[in-house]
Amino acid sequence: MPRDAEPSLSERTFVLKALEEGLRIDNRKFDQFRPLQLSFGDEYGVADVQCGKTRVVAKVSAEVTVPYTDRPFDGIFTITSELSPMVAPSFEFNRPTETEVLLSRLLEKTVRRSGALDTESLCLIAGQKCWSVRADLHVLSHDGNLIDAACLAVVAALRHFRKPDTSIEGEALTVYTAAEREPVPLSWLHSPFCVTFSFFGEGGDTVLLDTTWLEEQLRVSSCTFSLNKHGEICQVSKLGGADIDAPVFVQCAQTALNKSKEFTDLLDRKLVEDAKRRDKGGFMAELRAENER
Repeated sequence: MPRDAEPSLSERTFVLKALEEGLRIDNRKFDQFRPLQLSFGDEYGVADVQCGKTRVVAKVSAEVTVPYTDRPFDGIFTITSELSPMVAPSFEFNRPTETEVLLSRLLEKTVRRSGALDTESLCLIAGQKCWSVRADLHVLSHDGNLIDAACLAVVAALRHFRKPDTSIEGEALTVYTAAEREPVPLSWLHSPFCVTFSFFGEGGDTVLLDTTWLEEQLRVSSCTFSLNKHGEICQVSKLGGADIDAPVFVQCAQTALNKSKEFTDLLDRKLVEDAKRRDKGGFMAELRAENER
């Protein structure tokens, strides 16, 4: 399997020495993110997130299908991720790397298992028909902090998505087009976000947010918090690495909460801007009035 080129001795020495002196190579503060950009596509459910040179696109789709036999009153919700060789030479088709497996598991725990999406609302006819919602994640470029950017993209796409409206008469299901009825948003309960901390130094005393790919290759440990703006922690992931003192861990949790609030405010603002952009001609208001009648 191809491997990424490791940092040279000069790069390693330069970056670590700069961190000891309280500096980062891009002149950011230790707890500062790179410029974060969030935009939505022309279709509902497409979100594009750029964090520095890291870029991730998430697309949500839905179709009517048969629910699982052991969960007849729930719809289906899945998240898939794709890291192609276009992103980095170490990624290959149909051969998941450790990075891809870790990304998939963290997104699964953060978004799906935390109950962010109400799957019971996706049920149409118990045991017979339900909505199957799928979030596809495509990584276009990877320059560090992939988990945080990917989680933001998935949550943004899910909140932006609209599924066709439906009606049921007996066991007859009717799915309406956007021209007939206004599409309806998903039943969303809370917005969890991932915040990843990277630790440097012998004792992990230096803590960085939003590390670049070069910095990630030199860290001694990392920890990812998944939580919403209310401080409800969905999961904490620390896979090996150096030990971290409890006070540092608690401080990271507080910082993660503050960043989660910032992500929530950013997403809410972008959703409002997108809604205004789409409703310039008042077409959606007209459809809403038609639905009410």
